[in-house]
Amino acid sequence: MNNLTFPILHQLSDGQFHSGETLAKQFGVTRATVWNAVQYAQDLGVTVFSVRGRGYKLANTLTLLDKRRVLQAIGSERDWFHFDVLDEVVSTNTYLMKAAANGAPHVSCVAAHIQTAGRGRRGRTWVSHLGASLTFSLLWRFDCGAAALSGLSLAIGVALIRALRELGMQSPQLKWPNDVLVNNKKLAGILIDLQGDMDGPSAAVIGVGINVDLPEHVLHSIDQAAIDIRHTSMHHIDQSDLLGTVLKHFASVLRHFEASGFVGLRDEWLRYHAYHQATVRMVMPDGRDVEGTVTGVAEDGILLVQTAFGLQRFSAGEISLRGLL
Repeated sequence: MNNLTFPILHQLSDGQFHSGETLAKQFGVTRATVWNAVQYAQDLGVTVFSVRGRGYKLANTLTLLDKRRVLQAIGSERDWFHFDVLDEVVSTNTYLMKAAANGAPHVSCVAAHIQTAGRGRRGRTWVSHLGASLTFSLLWRFDCGAAALSGLSLAIGVALIRALRELGMQSPQLKWPNDVLVNNKKLAGILIDLQGDMDGPSAAVIGVGINVDLPEHVLHSIDQAAIDIRHTSMHHIDQSDLLGTVLKHFASVLRHFEASGFVGLRDEWLRYHAYHQATVRMVMPDGRDVEGTVTGVAEDGILLVQTAFGLQRFSAGEISLRGLL
């Protein structure tokens, strides 16, 4: 990581040319140091024009998170949050899990301009692109044990749907247990890591990745059908407003979950489930397929599927759900 890269990108984000000499004076470094910082930006996938006599200019608009604007979008709930924006991190969940183990306070949240090795469910990699994807994690401490947190990822899905609909998106759906879909393509994913005893106080680190404005070649590099905000919203949604709105709804849903678990959110979740009453294929850990019709979810978030062997219960850690056309 080059510590000067992101301060320079913030300067270049106005879309104007900035000379290497001016940037060097501003940051108290040599022009060679500025050049190295710009080269590192190129390594992160940002195209920077360098024109003799004029300086550096971004080839495309780059939107970076604005902490002040995020907190403003959270609204009256902002005082709950211990919020920070990281320039670059391997994984926001990994970062916050370490912070949680070292005593990070309740409702700590970190967002990253880019994460270099984000994790998805079942060992997948979450593709992150600078200025084009939103990645963040939230630490929420519970008085109950981890055993009582079944259905948490589904509750978080409800919060995401509420936020997206508030921002004007009319067609987001949920895929059990932790994806947000639009037109049967993945828009966002949820990854939850737990700390603590099964019966005592516990902590959840809730990681979310949202595709915002991915280049076409990045969208096509993802190992499943994917879509981004730009292709799904009728108007521009700023990343900072998106994050603040999501966190506002997280606070509301998580307080509800603390009080009554997933059961009070189940009907709302089912309204948005893309595969409710649909025929699906369940891919088992040993490679076997089980087909059936989704009939609902239980109070603990377990998926209920009517199969040839009767009504079966499936937990998120065991299988992968795939829709059948």
